[in-house]
Amino acid sequence: MTFAFPTLTLTLTLSHRRTPFSYPKTRFPQPNGVVAFSTFSNQIVSKLSNQNEDQLQVQTRMWNWKGYSIRYQCSGNNGPALVLVHGFGANSDHWRKNIPALAKSHRVYSIDLIGYGYSDKPNPRQMGDNSFYTFDTWATQLNEFCLDVIKDEAFFICNSIGGVVGLQAAIAAPKICQGIVLLNISLRMLHIKKQPWYGRPFIRLFQRLLRDTAVGKFFFKIVATEQSVRNILCQCYHDTSKVTDELVQIILSPGLEPGAAEVFLEFICYSGGPLPEELLPQVKCPVLIAWGDKDPWEPIEMGRNYGNFDSVEDFIVLPNVGHCPQDEAPHLVNPLVESFVARHAKSSSPISSID
Repeated sequence: MTFAFPTLTLTLTLSHRRTPFSYPKTRFPQPNGVVAFSTFSNQIVSKLSNQNEDQLQVQTRMWNWKGYSIRYQCSGNNGPALVLVHGFGANSDHWRKNIPALAKSHRVYSIDLIGYGYSDKPNPRQMGDNSFYTFDTWATQLNEFCLDVIKDEAFFICNSIGGVVGLQAAIAAPKICQGIVLLNISLRMLHIKKQPWYGRPFIRLFQRLLRDTAVGKFFFKIVATEQSVRNILCQCYHDTSKVTDELVQIILSPGLEPGAAEVFLEFICYSGGPLPEELLPQVKCPVLIAWGDKDPWEPIEMGRNYGNFDSVEDFIVLPNVGHCPQDEAPHLVNPLVESFVARHAKSSSPISSID
């Protein structure tokens, strides 16, 4: 998810018949119904009610990873495994409209990356000289989740910054990832490589100001309010009617937990690491990119270029959708995921190591 502020833009991290579009590898999906879902945030069980089908149960569990508690949600007993990866500032509840629908024919897992949601938030200042909240850390978490919890190969379904995590994980352990769906992957426009040389020293100074002084905590207090989160989401979503009280609380509540401010400030000062255009040529598994064409922070005109990489089998335009298609338009996203997985799913044997 990309959040915009008056003085700062942050990359934070939404019928199988298709109509050809003028750009290469580009399609418009056809609507395929609407999924209704009700959730009780941070509870053990959430349920999807449907007139024609039994209710599906979504369980919330904790996984001990390297001594840290990691929250994840899961549903479904059969079919290929899917891991849903949220963007910066979000958490596994951001997939509440996707988990029950996809669980009808898949084993679905949605994970809170360490530092976000209701996973532990270790203080980055206590982690030594090396950065902790990096794509390498989250990629390792994702791959080891597949090894320890799923015990199988999986498809990665990712939004925004989560897309960079998914790509990094797929490169680090190609035997684990069977395919990736990228929903409005972050362009990482604040990356140091994308800044003019003369501006880079000032960016580093501003980052140190946020991270090392009281300015950062003051900035976070301004952002971490119900009204600020609502305003940000109304920029992020094209259909602002989807910005409900429930959604505001899903994003805000974990951000009020101890340690959240330090994680927030650490990541917005993280202008290094990989870029999508550096990772896509290295990926061995198939990739599907879908892009809400009304995303105000990750312009589709720039995102289209990713469709030219050999690993990308298709670039699909999601009309009148913003930055978080999985939440704003699940009726478009869920069928795309199902179709992509059906094309590439294969029988697999349990995996025991990343190598």
